Amino acid sequence: MNENILGLVAGAITSVAMLPQLIKVLKEKNVEDLSWLMITSLIGGLSLWVWYGFIKEELPIILSNAFAVLVNVCLLISYFVYRKK
Repeated sequence: MNENILGLVAGAITSVAMLPQLIKVLKEKNVEDLSWLMITSLIGGLSLWVWYGFIKEELPIILSNAFAVLVNVCLLISYFVYRKK
């Protein structure tokens, strides 16, 4: 199997992992059980993976982690919009 295809498939699977959580938050407008610290840490780590992907010129790493950053940034924004004050 081509290693780029393997990387893209693996990246796609892990990148969409937080989508069900984001969809649930947007539908229910409930973020009570989310940890903003965990989401922020995940965004930081994923951003470093994107940077690493650019350094190594590895498109699967860049694309999958950039999408995951986007999903988690949306989740973090939702956290601050829907949290109880």
